[in-house]
Amino acid sequence: MADAYCPDCKRSTEVAFDHSAGDTVCTECGLVLEAHSIDETSEWRTFANESGDNDPVRVGGPSNPLLTDGGLSTVISKPNGTQGEFLSSSLGRWQNRGSNPDRSLILAFRNIATMSDRLGLVATIKDRANEIYKRVEDMKSIRGRNQDAILAACLYIACRQEDKPRTVKEICSVANGASKKEIGRAKEYIVKQLELEMGQSMEMGTIHAGDFLRRFCSHLGMTNQAIKAAQEAVQKSEELDIRRSPISIAAAIIYMITQLSDDKKLLRDISLATGVAEGTIRNSYKDLHPYASRIIPSSFAKEEDLRNLCSP
Repeated sequence: MADAYCPDCKRSTEVAFDHSAGDTVCTECGLVLEAHSIDETSEWRTFANESGDNDPVRVGGPSNPLLTDGGLSTVISKPNGTQGEFLSSSLGRWQNRGSNPDRSLILAFRNIATMSDRLGLVATIKDRANEIYKRVEDMKSIRGRNQDAILAACLYIACRQEDKPRTVKEICSVANGASKKEIGRAKEYIVKQLELEMGQSMEMGTIHAGDFLRRFCSHLGMTNQAIKAAQEAVQKSEELDIRRSPISIAAAIIYMITQLSDDKKLLRDISLATGVAEGTIRNSYKDLHPYASRIIPSSFAKEEDLRNLCSP
């Protein structure tokens, strides 16, 4: 109970709230101080037909502007109970017989969402990948091509455009069997088609070694101190003329940092975590080794440690 001012009692009295009627009533004189109040608390009632379903959601999904009907059409689900089983199954069969122009799009968007969830990508990247696929699908130029590779390539391009790049190997790991070569070819094809549509080059975003570093370090279980030193080393390495891919530079710097720390990592483990071949890491490390004193923070390693750093 709470207190409120009652005009009949001419003082503050205890009041009771009648939830069924929405009334606030004075407990001493019975005067209704407020009628039909709106309860702003959460209402977790279930509106499901099945008694065993405790899902409190009673609204549909958000509209999708990429679909013909906005994604607001009704889909008759498969029956999971005895009540109305015959009717719902019959209606479902008739609905499947009808032509749905967005059926392939819905399936493609579902696959993109699954890949995004497995990679832990944010919704903006998923939406961008859906948009890219919709544009390519409208051109009617992807028929006969590997659908899994096309979807994976759309997701790869979306990551690049949203400045959250993923390696082709990471995309390949969730691409339902599509190989790195197939995804690479699909990416080149999609970019070419979109550039022809726009009449100009397609902005893909620049890849930096720092975009992958923290994720790679996390996979290797490195300490915060080592991760911070690796990030600083990557930033300083951008001032050097090292003609290696950003992923190779990130892997080589991780190898260099771990060799200077107490928790040393094997080259094989770094190769597995980064997706870079051991030979490539070795060659990148060879290019970076002469600049170790310039890129490694002095707070992380002393000059004597740098001199004792293993030669490539």
